[in-house]
Parts: sequence; C-alpha cells; structure tokens
Amino acid sequence: MAEESSRRLVTDATNTPQGYFQSTSLSSAIGLNAKNGRWALLQAVGQNIRWRDDGTDPTAAEGMLLLVGNPMPYYGDLKTIRFIETAASAELNVSVYY
Repeated sequence: MAEESSRRLVTDATNTPQGYFQSTSLSSAIGLNAKNGRWALLQAVGQNIRWRDDGTDPTAAEGMLLLVGNPMPYYGDLKTIRFIETAASAELNVSVYY
C-alpha cells in the first residue's frame, strides 16, 4: 500500500523532479543537500534509518524510524531533517520534488 501511495505522488503532474541522491555513509547523522525542493521521497535500503527534524541529531536508538522497503514522503523543511543508520550498511535514497 505504501508503494502504491508513493507511486501516485511521484507521477502527479504538479511535482517537478529537482534531483536524486544516495548516501551510503550514515554512521553519523547527516542532513539533506536539497536546496530547491518542497518535499522528498525517502527510502531506506539494507538497514532501517532513524530521522529527526526538530534540530536535534537522531541516534541509532532515538528518532523516527524509516523502515527498509517502505518509501516515505516527507513534506517538512528539507534543510532541518537529519538521518542516521540503526545498523551498519544502511543506504538512504532521496528524490526531491518541487
């Protein structure tokens, strides 16, 4: 169901792609390098990822959970969201839209 929901969002004609990137270095908290976006589609690969968008870095044990296999649209401030892996070898895929 989550995949079907994200597919609809991405194929909506009002969404203009602004870029894609993948991070494979998540052993410490990182942010997005998304300057021109209104929202992002996030995907964890390999391991779950934790995120926070309140100005505090997540830890491997604290923060909201982005589960492997469940893409998540994020509509908050792309400059404040931060990510960290819950276990080694996590990857984060990000597509940014305006």
